[in-house]
Order: sequence, then C-alpha cells, then structure tokens
Amino acid sequence: MRKFGLIGKKLSHSFSKKYFTEKFKREGILDAQYELYELPHMAGLPELLQQEPELVGLNVTVPYKEQVIPLLDEMDEAAAQIGAVNTIKISGGKTKGFNTDFIAFKSSLQEFYPIHKQSKALVLGTGGAAKAVWAALDALAIPFLKVSRTAGAGQVSYSQLSDQVLQTHQLIINTTPIGMYPQVQEAPELPFSGITQQHYVYDLVYNPEETLLMQKCAANGAKVINGLPMLYQQADAAWSIWNFKY
Repeated sequence: MRKFGLIGKKLSHSFSKKYFTEKFKREGILDAQYELYELPHMAGLPELLQQEPELVGLNVTVPYKEQVIPLLDEMDEAAAQIGAVNTIKISGGKTKGFNTDFIAFKSSLQEFYPIHKQSKALVLGTGGAAKAVWAALDALAIPFLKVSRTAGAGQVSYSQLSDQVLQTHQLIINTTPIGMYPQVQEAPELPFSGITQQHYVYDLVYNPEETLLMQKCAANGAKVINGLPMLYQQADAAWSIWNFKY
C-alpha cells in the first residue's frame, strides 16, 4: 500500500484527505491511501518518515512551507527559486521538494481575474503561500504590494492601507490563514469602505467556503473566490509529481 499525506501544525481545516480519498475511489486506485499528519514541530518530519516507510508523497501546509526546506535532500529548481515547498516526493529514501502552489494559483487566477495593463495587486501575508503568489504575479506581469503586520523593506502594514491604496490596487489576494476554520469570525484588517464593484478578491482559505473577508467584500459588490480551485489544481499537480518521473 502506497501512502500519501499532508503535514502541517493544525489540520482540522483540511479537505485534502477527503479529496484524495474520493479520487482513489472514483478512479479505482486500490493501492493508495491518504492521511493527515499533524506535526507540532517541523523537526518531527524525519521521525514521521521512519515510522511510515510506505510514504511516497507528502503535501505541506502552514506553517511549514519554508521550514521544511532544510530537511529535504533535494529541491526542484522552481521551488528553490520561489523559496517554499508544498509537495514532497519520497523515493529511494530521499526527499525532493516541489511547489505546485505556483502553477495552481497562476492558472486559477487567470480564470478568475481579467488581467489588464493597469492591474495592480495587494498580497496579504508574507509566508510560504505568499511566495508562490508573488512568483505567479511576476510571471503574469502584475505589479503588487506586499502587506504584513509590520512595515518593512518592500512591504506595508495593514494600518498603512487606505481607500486610496485600494482604489489603485483592485486585485486583493489573501495568503494568510486569517478567517480559516475554526476562527471563522476573523478577517484581515482592510479598510472595507474602499472595496468596490471594481475589486476582485481571491482568498486562498477554502474552509469555510465563504470567509468573512469574502462576505465583507462581496457586500460592497466585489467579485470573490476562495482557495478551492487552487487546492484542486495543486493536488492534481502533486499527484503527477508523485506518480511520474521528476
């Protein structure tokens, strides 16, 4: 039996096991199972691999997409450039890191958002998921402003956001876990009065399906989408990595 799974700190929000279990049943894949592996610390990965010798593939979620890198034997070139890993292939006792978030976000964004010459984005968060989003926006030639809890080199704080900033940045992407189950009554601290019908809001959170951020923005007429399209596309890309030569 081949084992696959997801590693992260807290996984009660995850749909990954349901998605892959249904995929295995639908496609008649009888030699595979997918499990959730909560790790209190990233240092627990080597022990997990020892305890589960049948593991051949892992997904990686918050907050370990960057922390996992020093523990890997090898890195795919694209993942190394992005600086974050969300997929691990395990073969011959060796681990290799990949990033399918980049592919999945770029593709799903193009389906959701009509890119034009004046496009500018706000990217909320600066973690591992944000790095894949930055790379995708660069590839699509969309200028972006990084938003974090504190201002710094090349980024602003939430308190520095204004209606004027929102007026010129009509694509908003939330890469943070704010609003994710079970903290569903939380939302990033945006000046929501500046959200209009011209805004497109992409929340990478997918549980709940409609986050408080999405609700507040939709109430002002913005187009909103959650992270499910990205989840499905990155999961399919991960499956290809695990099952074919990379």
